[in-house]
Amino acid sequence: MGSREVTEQLDWNGKKVTVAGLGVSGIPAARVLHGLGAVVTVVNDGDDERSRAQAADLEAEGITVRLGDGATLPTGTELIVTTPGWRPDKPLFAAAAEAGVEVWGDVELAWRLRGPGAAPWLAVTGTNGKTTTVRMLASILEAAGLRTAAVGNIGVSLLDAVLGEEPYDVLAVELSSYQLHWAPSVRVHSAAVLNLAPDHLDWHGSMEAYAADKGRIYEGNQVACVYNVADKATEDLVVEADVEEGCRAIGFTLGTPGPSELGVVEGILVDRAFVENRQKNAQELAEVADVQPPAPHNIANALAAAALARAFGVDAKAVRDGLKAFRPDPHRIELVEEIEGVTYVDDSKATNTHAAEASLAAYDPIVWIAGGLAKGATFDEIVQKSAKRLRGAVLIGADRALIREALARHAPEVPVVDLGRTDTGAMSEAVREAARLARPGDTVLLAPACASMDMFTNYNKRGEAFADAVRSLATTGDA
Repeated sequence: MGSREVTEQLDWNGKKVTVAGLGVSGIPAARVLHGLGAVVTVVNDGDDERSRAQAADLEAEGITVRLGDGATLPTGTELIVTTPGWRPDKPLFAAAAEAGVEVWGDVELAWRLRGPGAAPWLAVTGTNGKTTTVRMLASILEAAGLRTAAVGNIGVSLLDAVLGEEPYDVLAVELSSYQLHWAPSVRVHSAAVLNLAPDHLDWHGSMEAYAADKGRIYEGNQVACVYNVADKATEDLVVEADVEEGCRAIGFTLGTPGPSELGVVEGILVDRAFVENRQKNAQELAEVADVQPPAPHNIANALAAAALARAFGVDAKAVRDGLKAFRPDPHRIELVEEIEGVTYVDDSKATNTHAAEASLAAYDPIVWIAGGLAKGATFDEIVQKSAKRLRGAVLIGADRALIREALARHAPEVPVVDLGRTDTGAMSEAVREAARLARPGDTVLLAPACASMDMFTNYNKRGEAFADAVRSLATTGDA
């Protein structure tokens, strides 16, 4: 198993720290720093009722809060700790750079606050699949008898994990590109980049900057840099990374693995990386059927999780047991019902074209329910790749015309239902129309390729509306 690291303890007493942003990471960071003796000022752009209530709670604890002005650097600031959502082009950060003040994110703060003998981190990033892979990894580590948690963007707060009284053996850490941008000194045991596709470019400014921030996860890796053989951009990031001597590049593939890779052979997940004589030998880890659901992109997630676990010294049995025990979160290629031979699948989490494309690749034939807020995405490529699988398409949401036009260009023979309404009740009509188009053996797939906020609070609510409509169809014959 991996060894624990010794970390340098910082003196926070009297240090003037500005926390940028209230919210799920800003408030805990402010409280932790205040508890360590720092002089904390929280700055926040907003000055609404919720912000004022949060500010009142913090001020009652002795923390200064400045609402309605997130642009000006408080006098005497020695460090900024920012929430992940604050873009790098904020005036506050320009002022910090001019004053020579460092900017950390919440992940960097957690890294710096780890105590002696801190648990190693096994980290995962990528455009899609991060949460599922990290939760798979945690399940495998638990099956190996290790005290662990899924942390970072999900599950337990990283600050809680590193400051808790009972030490973990190892942490499974999900890191977004936002978090990695503000985490200059994080150096993990092993890390994986699952895939790279255009996303959050409004925040990063360019695909190159987005990829560079993702690639930070490999910096200083000690044992393994895990990459996707099918996505050369992830391997390029490994090549460019400055890692510890002896750290290995480990690929995962849905095909037959070569040496130093994990892959699939005749329905078996196999390891040719963490075995003796990997030129000739392979270790069986699990069956494809042990992974639920066994969609191709989910098998890829399982291989990446297995690679990180094996890098940490976990045996094959724990990999199998952990994958068998794992169940994905709701709205991730989730089977809802089978009605009159038609399968209904909820992948509302597919909020961009890359995720939706992976979902579409898992089924054939498909009646595709798609649409929402495109966030600048284009749909020609996804339609070209999926056209032969489509029985029909039902389009919803504000930017559905973009998908309709791509279908007209590249799949003109596919029947399309364009629902003009954008209220939440549109989902019931979408399911009815999809059921009308479907034939026994088909899959009605909600994989919107778009964000949900034009019609729903979030992708969870969109998925719930789909599932409710499908169940209504099952019980009454009418959604």
